[in-house]
Amino acid sequence: MNMILFMIALSLTLSIALTALNFLLAQMNPDPEKLSPYECGFDPLGSARLPFSIRFFMVAILFLLFDLEIALLLPLPWAIQLQNPSTTLIWTSILLFILTMGLVYEWTQGGLEWAE
Repeated sequence: MNMILFMIALSLTLSIALTALNFLLAQMNPDPEKLSPYECGFDPLGSARLPFSIRFFMVAILFLLFDLEIALLLPLPWAIQLQNPSTTLIWTSILLFILTMGLVYEWTQGGLEWAE
């Protein structure tokens, strides 16, 4: 019990000390070179803070969604070998139906059309 309390106290002390050190170091004024965006050694041609199109984020979210679908379906061959594979197939069908409905919704809303 004493060892756990010691570890908790040590981690809190280190966290507070590192946070305070970070705060103190952040107060120093960096030179303009450190504040400028780095573009492979070239001088920046424009502002580095231009907003991206929302389409890029939509494609990324859709990719993550369907990547998650593949990750959830990977254990399916082993789950079919269980004593009651019908439950596994029902849950898999429900998951695929929900994700397919999401894809249909994105398609009908025009989220997959890149050029307008």
